[in-house]
Amino acid sequence: MRRSAKSPPTGRRPAKPRPVATRAQAARPYHHGDLRRVLIDAAMQLVGEGGPEAVSVREAARRAGVSPGAPFRHFPSRDALMNAVAEEAQRRFRAEIEAALAEAPPGDPLGRFHHLGIAYLRWAMKNPTHFEIISSRRFFDHDRSAAVSGDNAELIGMTERTLAEAFSAGQLGTRDLRQVQIAGRALVYGFARMHIDGHLPRWGVGDAEVEQMAADIVDLFIAGIASHAAPAAKV
Repeated sequence: MRRSAKSPPTGRRPAKPRPVATRAQAARPYHHGDLRRVLIDAAMQLVGEGGPEAVSVREAARRAGVSPGAPFRHFPSRDALMNAVAEEAQRRFRAEIEAALAEAPPGDPLGRFHHLGIAYLRWAMKNPTHFEIISSRRFFDHDRSAAVSGDNAELIGMTERTLAEAFSAGQLGTRDLRQVQIAGRALVYGFARMHIDGHLPRWGVGDAEVEQMAADIVDLFIAGIASHAAPAAKV
């Protein structure tokens, strides 16, 4: 009996056609291994574009190119994602501070204090929405993040030691270091908020003047707390 020309050889099955990837599948960008990192970066982007209110786990997943359910192994809620965003914002802020202190003149603690103030203002004004997250309790509970609280405590401690060294070196005109520290923080925080909230134009400070004005008010503060027996720190 002759086999039909269309029949497959005995013992062999016809090969199945390979599935063709759809355009959407071929374009999926998720080939990385650190999904947590990519989701944080996506959320940081969302904050920068639309403020903290723009952040959602679903939108971060869309930006990362994964399914809506994929992030929940790392971030079971929006609060968990915002906690990670705050930690990343704090890390970037700390890096700005450390880079500025590395450029401070050696043996000049008041000069380091000056650089710290300038770095604080520079980062806050360039990253207003990220600054909003780590400085305001409206979007993030500092007490629930050991990383952010611990890092903030380290920065406060570093400022205290810097002022204590400045006093020991005869650079400060007052021994009330706590008052100086709070006044300095109020100055830079207040100026940053004035800039972020759009108040400075009403005071005649245009966009082109903001950075210079920030440096000038820090200089003015340093001159006010400096001992008359020692020259004020200069950049």
